Amino acid sequence: MKRKMISCLLAAGIGTMMLAGCGSSDSGSAATSSAVASTTAAAEETTAAATTAAAEETSVASTDSAAAAAGTTYKVGIVQYMDHASLNQITENIESELDAQAASLGVTFDYSDYFFNGEGDQSLLQQQMAQLKDDGVDVVVCIATPTALYAQSAFEDTDTPIIFSAVTDPVGAGLVSSNDAPGGNITGTSDALNTDAIMDLIFAQNPDADNIGLLYSTSEDSSTQAIADAKAYLDEKGISYDEKTGTNNDEVSQAVDALIADGVDAVFTPTDNTVMSAELSIYEKFIDAGIPHYTGADSFALNGAFLGFGINYADLGTKTADMVVDVLVNGADPATTPVETLDDGIATINTDTCSALGYDLATVEDAFKPYVSSIVETTTQENFD
Repeated sequence: MKRKMISCLLAAGIGTMMLAGCGSSDSGSAATSSAVASTTAAAEETTAAATTAAAEETSVASTDSAAAAAGTTYKVGIVQYMDHASLNQITENIESELDAQAASLGVTFDYSDYFFNGEGDQSLLQQQMAQLKDDGVDVVVCIATPTALYAQSAFEDTDTPIIFSAVTDPVGAGLVSSNDAPGGNITGTSDALNTDAIMDLIFAQNPDADNIGLLYSTSEDSSTQAIADAKAYLDEKGISYDEKTGTNNDEVSQAVDALIADGVDAVFTPTDNTVMSAELSIYEKFIDAGIPHYTGADSFALNGAFLGFGINYADLGTKTADMVVDVLVNGADPATTPVETLDDGIATINTDTCSALGYDLATVEDAFKPYVSSIVETTTQENFD
């Protein structure tokens, strides 16, 4: 009805201008100006009223949903792909945000009875998904790409919503049709990586680098696009690169030995869970060889890598939990809920490693500043405090 009203008002205004245009007197021009002003004001007033009404309806609907949910207990299944600093940080922040939202809304999010760590094991992850399905959880929260893929398969014949976290390329992994419109009963948060930015940092620190190591796991979907992007970047600049891969800690360690033997100037690893889980056992090899390790997450730097670049995983966990609440309490439809991608650009420098490599921290930070949104310093630890 409001759209029809605007159309009528505009039509009336146009009609008035046409009649006024037939005369040539000053009074005709004044009438035209008056009609246009009146029509514009009426249209703006009607549009503003419509916008306000829509906002009020959304607010009321959200309030009504929260009120109706008060006292409800939701079964929240959380499956973490494996144990390492990044994924641990996401899980901790999902849980703390769910607790905060529960207190505010007067509901209960029971995740402690439905939490699993897949330990990077395919058969174990399949068993865990089957268990959550038998338990009749209200939502499945999947941390990392492999976990989300197992959930998608296990729950494809149900209406149980799936909310993923730390999936680098949801479209490429086949989880969603598009980030803007997922199209299925699944959505979540992405830790998409700006690979070119990391490459820029490598050459900002060492403009003369002419052989870059690429260290990753072929079993990690999260690494596929980032490695392709790195190759494209290096090819364009005519820089050689040396690829080495591993699917477990021992293989990753052997790959590191090979890169060192080949004399690479720096090594790049994207948001690769397999390499991340091995970082504490390989970072000293890189230091001893004088090779900086540039990586796609701050947790690598926490575990000894020279640099971690990307998003804040604590914020990613919080955003993931908010999406869970929106789906469970407010009735949001995952199919039409866009995948959330946080702004990246945070460079995390391990100051212990920086010093051990013989770099001056202030000089490094000055070189990085034009390419990053912020710089964070850390020291080598196992997990975030």
